Amino acid sequence: MSLVLDPAAQDLLFREARTANTFTDEPVTEEQVQAIYDLVKYGPTAFNQTPLRITLVRSAEARERLVKHLAEGNQAKTAAAPLVAILSADNEFHEELPQLLPHFPQAKDVFFAERPVRESAALLNAALQAAYFIIGVRAAGLAAGPMTGLDFEGVRKEFLDDDHTPLMVVNIGRPGEDAWFPRSPRLSYDEVVTTV
Repeated sequence: MSLVLDPAAQDLLFREARTANTFTDEPVTEEQVQAIYDLVKYGPTAFNQTPLRITLVRSAEARERLVKHLAEGNQAKTAAAPLVAILSADNEFHEELPQLLPHFPQAKDVFFAERPVRESAALLNAALQAAYFIIGVRAAGLAAGPMTGLDFEGVRKEFLDDDHTPLMVVNIGRPGEDAWFPRSPRLSYDEVVTTV
């Protein structure tokens, strides 16, 4: 069976998509970020929870504060990216469930009353939403450079609070010169899929 999605869109979102390491200096606008979010907010999550939080790092002062918490190999590209987003999981996401799950508002207390349960659910579902966000950046014709080489606790203390868990930092913009490393191998279908 063939895919319904247009082959050019398949390439844009998946086959040709890579982590960008350089960017042009063309700005990423608020309108572009809003359009990305307005698309990816529809990605499915458990209980329709929406734990992903996006902190846009635009000012030079905030950029300097962030760069010092990144692995050395990530510092220069983040310093030069047109826009940087810190993606985090809100561990108090359950407060919004009555609004987001109106047919079962008691899910907030029935399933997510305990903090460890919320943290686990927030981590999984915010990671799903982070993947949607990266695909949304690509759908906007921009390149994404997601990174986890960072001091997570340092980023949390610098930009977030105890109710938020940082997941990754994503550089965003138009790809620059030599933006891509060569494509790394992938596992085959037979190596991943088991039928029982």
